[in-house]
Amino acid sequence: MGGYGSGRTAWHPKAEQFRNLDVNKLAKAKLLTPGYSGGWKWTVDGEKVASISMRAEDQRLILNYRICYDGCDWQNVEQPILLTQSECAYGGQRRWFLCPGTRNGRWCAKRVAKLYLGARYFLCRHCLKLTYASRSDLPMQRHMRRADKLRVALGGEPGTASLPPRKPKGMHWTTYHRMMDGIDAADCAGDVAFAQWMQGRYPGAPLEWLTD
Repeated sequence: MGGYGSGRTAWHPKAEQFRNLDVNKLAKAKLLTPGYSGGWKWTVDGEKVASISMRAEDQRLILNYRICYDGCDWQNVEQPILLTQSECAYGGQRRWFLCPGTRNGRWCAKRVAKLYLGARYFLCRHCLKLTYASRSDLPMQRHMRRADKLRVALGGEPGTASLPPRKPKGMHWTTYHRMMDGIDAADCAGDVAFAQWMQGRYPGAPLEWLTD
């Protein structure tokens, strides 16, 4: 019998499609304190869609849950996950999971912030061979996402047609101008990437037409 992650998974390999446990969220909610016993739930639009029980021990988190995979009967699973920590640059400590999966016959033990539920166990995205949906985007889409992220961070609306966001109250002008410069740079890079993409689809088209 193989270890965690030794079996096949039939899930589409995009991390966003898997339920995950985020060690930072658990630590913030004080669910990693030794002696804690309770649970965690996943929601969609405020409605619970799944839940899991867990208890925290010293440097270890024990998960208990039920899973039904590929039409089989429901099965009870207990999975221990080791925890570790690292020193932060400005004081304090950051918590990490140690992935319990196996790769090439060896314990993965990769230090990660998130574990994803595969066919049966929670493993790191490397063991499950997952990628992020954003990595499938075209370059122009990545630039657009960066610009919109900055717009929203400043309290504005996404999209190049929206009005430039005003400086939030309490923000330094230098920070505001730096973020606005980031928006402009991302928009310009997106325009160039879009023109290059269009030239690839319509060879010989004049650049002025593509960027007009």
